[in-house]
Parts: sequence; C-alpha cells; structure tokens
Amino acid sequence: MSVLVVADNTKGKFKKGAFEVVHYGHLVAQLLGTECHAMVIGEAEHPAQLGKYGAAKVHHLSDESYNHFDGQRYLSAIAEVAQSVSASVVILNHSSTGKSLLGGLGIKLKAGVVSGVNSLPDIGDGFAVTKNVFAGKALATIKVNSPIKVLSLMGNSIPPQEVGAEAVVESVSVADPGSPITVKEQKTVDGVVPLPEAELVVSAGRGMKAPDNWAIIEELADTLSATTACSRPVADTGWRPHHEHVGQTGVAIRPNLYIAIGISGAIQHLAGVNQSKTIVVINKDPEAPFFKAADYGVCGDLFDVVPKLTESLKKFKAS
Repeated sequence: MSVLVVADNTKGKFKKGAFEVVHYGHLVAQLLGTECHAMVIGEAEHPAQLGKYGAAKVHHLSDESYNHFDGQRYLSAIAEVAQSVSASVVILNHSSTGKSLLGGLGIKLKAGVVSGVNSLPDIGDGFAVTKNVFAGKALATIKVNSPIKVLSLMGNSIPPQEVGAEAVVESVSVADPGSPITVKEQKTVDGVVPLPEAELVVSAGRGMKAPDNWAIIEELADTLSATTACSRPVADTGWRPHHEHVGQTGVAIRPNLYIAIGISGAIQHLAGVNQSKTIVVINKDPEAPFFKAADYGVCGDLFDVVPKLTESLKKFKAS
C-alpha cells in the first residue's frame, strides 16, 4: 500500500502546485502509515527535488511523446503506475489537468473520487475529507469507503514544506494505448504566474470604463508582483484576454490576497474567488454586493484610489 501523487510540470518546470500536492501526499501517507510516491510525466528538470517535500520515490515517465497533455494516454499511464505501487490513494492537483483526469481515473481504478479537497483526511472512522460546496458557501465532509481513493487538492490549501532530502528517481515505461490526437501548436502565457497558482491577484471589472484605462491596474500588479485578472464582462467584450477571467465560469482561484477593483460582485464572480484568504474591494458604489464578502473595502473612485495606493506601496517598498 502507498500514496501516489501526480506532480504537474510546465515546460519541464515544477510550480508551487506540484510541491503542494507532494507535501499533501506525504502527510496523508504519514497518517496511513505508508510512504508517498510521486509520478512525473514528460520532460522535467530535476525531478529528484520532489523528495524534499516528502516523496520517498519519484517515478518518471520521460518519454517525449508525453510532453503534450493527452487525457487518454495520461489516464492509462497513471493507472498503470498506481497499480504497480499498490496505491490506495491517488492525488492530483485541482487544476485543469487534474480535473480532466479525475473521473476517468476513478473508473479505471474502481475508486471513490472527491474533487477539490482542502484538508487532510480524518481516518478516525474510515477515510473522510472536506471540500467546499454550494459555490463556497458551505463545507461538506465526504466519507470514502472504497479501497482506493482518488482526490484532487485545491490550491493554497496545504502550504508546501521541505521535510527531507532528494528522492530516488526511477524511470518507468508504460503500455501506450496510442492516441487519435495530434498537437500542431501549443500557446502558453510566459512571464507571469498563472492565476491558479498566484498568491497575489489584482482584478478589475467594467468600472474601468475602457480598456485603455488598464495601465493603472497593471502598474499596481507590477508593484505587488501580482497576477492580473478580470470579470467575465471585461473578457467577453475583448478588453482583456479570456485566460484572465476569474469566476464560476472562468478560473476559480484561492490567492492569499485578491484585490477587486470596479467589480460589483455578482454571485457568479464571487463563486470563483470567495475562497481567497483576504479580499480587498475598491468600488465607488457603497451598495456593491462585493463589500459583503470583503475583508477590507474602500468606497471611492478607483481612478483616484488606485494610483494613490500604488504610490503608497512604492514608497513603502522603497523604505
């Protein structure tokens, strides 16, 4: 019996989410009295470093044909490795990749599946995990009775900590089921922290009035070393790219700080950001629904407040 975690990497580099899921797997393995194994798919820089976060062994499927995500081939590979290490728990990131694999992996392994868990399991009476439900308005405890469990870990739930030394890396090969998919081009955004991994996010909405006004948002984000985001209407009108859209129909995020500027706070938007650790709202409408969800609120004209906030932050950093 073991715990297997799948560590995401982008262009061969591990992000914070990979270290989070490995450390979470290590903690789950400690509870169960077993060890944590990590699986890495495709090219990866120094996979042995996952041992520092608790992986006893790293299984590396380095075949370059796996460098591009293919759901069916990834499912087959993960299931094969999970069976080879007798994994009783398989853990993925609650990312677009993890969410697309979760259900199929449950079918292949005949496992109980829980998505978006946010705490360590309670093994006092079986195996129970918690997750947010009803757009973050409630917390559910789910007991998994199957011999094998498949979980996805919500980002920013368990801080990664170094607990050991580098791990032994074992190259693995798997039966390739083939694929009808051919990747012709892959476009990625470089130079910024992706929204699901960002700890600081500066977001804005229709209160910006026009796309030409976005410079003050980008300046604030640069000052904070934050990632920029936007509401759905802003993305739909083409003011900002769709990958910046956060909310129920966009990217769900859990940063340590979320600054919402000129966003009223419709329920669909709140559903994707209300798990942020701290929410700051800047809006000139005192009746904006977002103020009810905010930890801190500034009622004022954003074109006056945001430049002053940026200037104050620059002075603070300089001192």
